[in-house]
Amino acid sequence: MITATISILLGALALSISVAASLGIVAFALMWFFTSAPLDRMVGEVAWQSMSSDTLVAIPFFILLGELLLRAGIAERMYGALVEWLSWLPGGTMHANIGACALFAASSGSSVATAATIGTVSIPEIEKHGYSQRLFLGSLTAGGTLGILIPPSVSLIVYGALTETSIPRLYMASMLPGVVLAGLFMLLIAGICIMRPAAGGRPVETSWKRRIRAIPDLFPPLFIFGLVVITIYVGIATPTEAAAFGVVGALGLAAMHRRVTVAMLTEAIEGTMRTTAMVTAIIMTALLLNFVMTFLGISRQIVDVVVALDLSPTMLMLAIVAFYLVLGCFMEGFSILLVTVPIIVPIVVSLGYDSIWFGVVLTLLLEAALITPPIGMNLYVVQGVRKGGPLSDVIMGSLPFVAIIFLMILILMAFPNLALWLPSIAFDS
Repeated sequence: MITATISILLGALALSISVAASLGIVAFALMWFFTSAPLDRMVGEVAWQSMSSDTLVAIPFFILLGELLLRAGIAERMYGALVEWLSWLPGGTMHANIGACALFAASSGSSVATAATIGTVSIPEIEKHGYSQRLFLGSLTAGGTLGILIPPSVSLIVYGALTETSIPRLYMASMLPGVVLAGLFMLLIAGICIMRPAAGGRPVETSWKRRIRAIPDLFPPLFIFGLVVITIYVGIATPTEAAAFGVVGALGLAAMHRRVTVAMLTEAIEGTMRTTAMVTAIIMTALLLNFVMTFLGISRQIVDVVVALDLSPTMLMLAIVAFYLVLGCFMEGFSILLVTVPIIVPIVVSLGYDSIWFGVVLTLLLEAALITPPIGMNLYVVQGVRKGGPLSDVIMGSLPFVAIIFLMILILMAFPNLALWLPSIAFDS
């Protein structure tokens, strides 16, 4: 049954059938061929239970939050301020790309929205300052991945819902790795530009007067971050309620900048509805497939096969990392999360690893999936914003950052407290 499940799923995806439909096809095929039990009668109940979770209500709120920040022009002003403060480093405004993505990630929770927003604002800088096309585009795709690691993160919410793991703990666990990863990205850019000065383009002219004048433009994303994450941390709000607070805060900021119009709100709501419909369809069919696989014992069979390999925990974890890196070349990250978590997490926990720690590691692996061809979503987002030129530039520019993500995973494996220290301080002291 394991072979049949994988074959049907990969076959459906190869035929360009949508992920949600592919998952549904696999679930109904397993029901039809491998059991006489009337599992089809449970479809409505499983769908209702999977969609009635209070935690998942946070998803459309975070998507709407990102849409509002994008259309209110807050991201553009934030990017301009970071250019003033970071452009003195080797690599110029490419460091602003990483910094802006990190700040926008701390208020939107979406990787695609982060890459699209910062890409739209920053791509004109390539010709203006003569940067290396590939390195500049790679910094955008890689910086965009921070959207699903730095809290608030939609992916961590879904992971927490699937594994019944504390979302506030996951958020705390992802903070330090997110900052360290952003720093490693910037270190890579600086190193390349020191070795190849031409890649760093022409220096950006600025002054301390302009830097100080730009400081207020950094406050709005920090305000949203504080409004969302701190309210969760101190226990004032659940993740869903905190997401709603974030939406209200974003509306307030947009109103302050006089950007709230009927057209803007219509575009934001329409974008939210489209994205939410896609995400919830995938979640519903993935949970239906998980229900069928559990009923048929497929999940247990997979665990037994892995245990029978008799590998050490470290070697097995490296095998799991390699599995996700390969899978990321053929499936979209969110789909990987939904399909694999119910199967892989029990294996990881049985090896003695912490589920919160693995949530951070898995998010890093999903980041790699976002920038590896041929399915990497951020590659196509940045190429679309670029509006011209070969896709190979974006792909080649992203590859060094994939290596950095893998390095970050190895660091977490060697020093798990990098992810577990903050949750232990915040919740166990």
